[in-house]
Amino acid sequence: MREKKNHLYVDSEERKLLLHSLVGLKNQLIQQGRYTDCVDELIIKVIHAPVKKLRVEMAGRSDV
Repeated sequence: MREKKNHLYVDSEERKLLLHSLVGLKNQLIQQGRYTDCVDELIIKVIHAPVKKLRVEMAGRSDV
């Protein structure tokens, strides 16, 4: 059976916050002397993730 894939859509500010948090986690793991392989893979995935333009519409808008 195939693994279920999850997609995460974030804007540029959320992407920056995500990268900043992952780098902070990596630094904590380094200070503790633990492996950072998983965090490194996530950082690379976030950096190389394709940009997809989405149209977002507000629910309940009356001026349509």
